[in-house]
Amino acid sequence: MSYVPNTPAEQQAMLRAIGATTIEDVLKPIPDAVRLKRPLDLPAALRETDVRRLLTSMAEDNADLDHYISFLGAGSYDHIQPSIVPHLVKRAEFYTSYTPYQPEFSQGMLQATYEFQTMVCQITGMDVANASLYDGSTAVVEAALMAVGAGGRGEVLVSRALDPQYRATLRTYAHTRGFTVREIGLERGVTSASELRAALNADTKAVIIQQPNFFGALEDVHAIEQATHATKALFVVAITEPASLGAIQPPGAYGADIVAAEGMSLGSPIGYGGPALGLFATRTEFVRRMPGRIVGKTLDDRGQIGYALTLQTREQHIRRERATSNICTNQELLAIFTTVYLSALGKQGFAELGAQCLRKAHYAQQAICALDGFKPAFDRPFYDEFAITCPIPVERLNAELRDRGMIGGYDLSRDYPELENAALFCVTEARTRDDIDTLVSALEEIVGATK
Repeated sequence: MSYVPNTPAEQQAMLRAIGATTIEDVLKPIPDAVRLKRPLDLPAALRETDVRRLLTSMAEDNADLDHYISFLGAGSYDHIQPSIVPHLVKRAEFYTSYTPYQPEFSQGMLQATYEFQTMVCQITGMDVANASLYDGSTAVVEAALMAVGAGGRGEVLVSRALDPQYRATLRTYAHTRGFTVREIGLERGVTSASELRAALNADTKAVIIQQPNFFGALEDVHAIEQATHATKALFVVAITEPASLGAIQPPGAYGADIVAAEGMSLGSPIGYGGPALGLFATRTEFVRRMPGRIVGKTLDDRGQIGYALTLQTREQHIRRERATSNICTNQELLAIFTTVYLSALGKQGFAELGAQCLRKAHYAQQAICALDGFKPAFDRPFYDEFAITCPIPVERLNAELRDRGMIGGYDLSRDYPELENAALFCVTEARTRDDIDTLVSALEEIVGATK
């Protein structure tokens, strides 16, 4: 636990140690234009019971998925959470999980992490997985950093069909780490094969695509893998919807070098877009370059099974400037969500999850496109998300749907200006046929009222 100086003498000693006289000396680098220059606008202190009452009233203003039928995806997906998941995760030994600095006293947590890593390898088809990455976007960043290596130079090619937030996060890190990011354009909703081949060169360190991509479309991953490996670059596959791995080929089957994914779909609840969990898996030959933590299984001197942190350098905790990666917190609680969830589903249940999402999404897409004025934005195979061109602005359409107790599709024009009046709808196993039919009827009614 970090020590916080409390007395004025301690605070002055700390300031002197860094060559400062007052706290203002420390704050000088902050531009004057962004300084607050006034006290914080906070209310007077309240009694504990009054604080609880105030926060409860504020929370009641929030909308939640118990009161809305959601057809929104775009990185966060509404899946059914079996009741066994929160009941087991909330056990005290899991709920207080943190970084296992003393692994010999954390055998239960380490075993759970080991099982988590094993399951990630099984669903991705990769050789080795780690734990403790923050979310899907930073997992993609870690994949790029691993590809460019300690020198931090080179170029990373990124499909424009990669989640826009992932691309923004990657550009932020690239700016300070020294490598460049070049985006590859799209053809009919997927990565342009011709543009990718033209961009590949000896300076390319990695190619990053998303499967299924941000539009829900399936990329020609075999062609991309062949073109990438022809130049010795690493092939990175990002996944925002890991439930898809129950229905389509895992990245290990088509030659991926690194898989960087968002694990929220696998048992975690959705609240304000989170909490998130980064999944990261790779091939054995890259294991010593992996970020995060890896738990290994071994035998002690009495022949009993034991678990230990493997291939983790202490620099990740105390010498950040020397670290391969600076992941210094722990997403273990979310990893436990994933482990319990996948254990509850089992191999057959996970395949059924993938199949249900696939079937229901295709039923919804066909029903919507049968309406006057609605048509597919792209004629491509898809999983549980699909882009639809709408006859009225998406913002207006979604406002009307909210009034009817539904959350509509993601307005694609926010990130892709060329896709005006295009919405990205998502249908998971949580949606029933009645839910879908209700959406279709509402869309028909809304558009009909505008004529």
